Amino acid sequence: MTQAEIKLSSLLLSEHFGDIVEKIGTHLIRMGSQPLRMIAHDTGMSLDQVRKALCVLIQHNLVTYELQKRGLVEYEAQCSRVLRILRYPRYIYTAKTLYSDTGELIVEELLLNGKMSMSATVKKVADRLTETMEDGKTMEYSEVSSTFVRLADTHFVQRCPSVPEGPEPSDGPPPPVPTLQLNEKDMYVVPKLNLIGKGKRRHSDNGQDNGERKAKRQKQEADSNESPSDDGIYWQVNIDRFHQHFRDQAIVSAVANRMDQTSSEIVRTMLRMSEVTTSSNAPYTMPLSSNEIFRSLPAGYNISKQILDQYLTLLADDPLEFVGKSGESGGGMYVINLHKALASLATATLESIVQERFGSRCARIFRLLLRKKHLEQKQIEDFAMIPAKEAKEMMYKMLSTNFVALQEIPKTPDHAPSRTFYLYTVNRLSSARMLLHRCYKSVANLIERRLHETKENRRLLEKSQRVEAILASIQASGAEEAQLQEIEEMITAPERQQLESLKHNVNKIDASENQVDETIFILESYINSTIKS
Repeated sequence: MTQAEIKLSSLLLSEHFGDIVEKIGTHLIRMGSQPLRMIAHDTGMSLDQVRKALCVLIQHNLVTYELQKRGLVEYEAQCSRVLRILRYPRYIYTAKTLYSDTGELIVEELLLNGKMSMSATVKKVADRLTETMEDGKTMEYSEVSSTFVRLADTHFVQRCPSVPEGPEPSDGPPPPVPTLQLNEKDMYVVPKLNLIGKGKRRHSDNGQDNGERKAKRQKQEADSNESPSDDGIYWQVNIDRFHQHFRDQAIVSAVANRMDQTSSEIVRTMLRMSEVTTSSNAPYTMPLSSNEIFRSLPAGYNISKQILDQYLTLLADDPLEFVGKSGESGGGMYVINLHKALASLATATLESIVQERFGSRCARIFRLLLRKKHLEQKQIEDFAMIPAKEAKEMMYKMLSTNFVALQEIPKTPDHAPSRTFYLYTVNRLSSARMLLHRCYKSVANLIERRLHETKENRRLLEKSQRVEAILASIQASGAEEAQLQEIEEMITAPERQQLESLKHNVNKIDASENQVDETIFILESYINSTIKS
């Protein structure tokens, strides 16, 4: 675990869960698995605080626990899972794109709460959607429930492991840790719920009588409501499935940039057909016949079977080898080589960064080394058509920043320089790891900058919020235009300009965080794919 990852994890935990949870989480990331009392001793916090912090971290799948042979329960932080917090906005936006506002709020609620039952999620989302609707309109539970079922069918949400049902042993003390089980067949099975109702609005009751009536009504509802039929069945966001979707989108975009829109639509269709049948870490998709692909193409694409076969042949013959041919049955069997696709995307990212950082000539040398694998200094100068002095300077720049590696091949055992070949090469895996480390540092710096900007302008932000709250309450009571204008003038022109500047800077930092995270995703996917293969 690098220092950059620990620092970024600490910042993310502090921003989302507060200082106490951040202290416990960061300590576990640094020290590894530890029992409860040792965590309390090392951090100097009370056992109660440590227990509550661990509950929060376990609820959000950021910490796991395991019973050791000595009988102690040890807790271990999942740093890779903590870093996924950075990608939460992207998960929510993807759910909105695919399943509209309802899907967005379902995923947002599950990410905010870690784990939730389906009935609680449906009711909460229906209430939130009703709040945003016009007066007189409400959101039916059944509509939210149907969106939840679609998310489960496409594996974007999944069940959490639960305690198996059975007779509870009455003799002896309870086990130190619960045994959680989950049948893979039931992972995406939605319980049959009879959710009838509509979302409710929050009403501000000022009168004492209204308050008493409301409390009485809530008590009656609580007494009459039975426990829902999905009690004990909890759901969570399937992050791997979202990552699979991001990977597929990147592959489709790469094919569209390299060839044309029709080729990308064919690849999109192949990925969509195999998105549920292919695991997120598989090197290839399941083989698909040409006939199956033709039948599954979108209705708007009026291309003949013959043209489809020509496109598939073109894709299979492409040097990048995104698509491969695995057989001749059914008009030809085709697969998408996910590992090679990720390698090509990571290579393109490396090339782009070299070009932006060192210039087009360095990028030419870098691409040359990727193609030729190993080259001597003189060969690089000749092939790249760059003068010797400039080529040496460029090679030293890339060598010092670990984009390029130098390999020594001695002719004799004494490693004498005059009898040794010095070959330059690009180790894509080590370059990707180095770049990933720098990306983590960049995101941590961006978060720190955003926090600093907010802290420096805290008084102005608080004043702006107070003015907005006063305006909202006066508008609700039907104030005149002159009164509203008078309150708006409480914020002076320079202050308003400063607020606009702050908003612009924070938005720019947020956009930068998301862009760096896209690079992180490509590099992480490539590294994981290479290690597993």
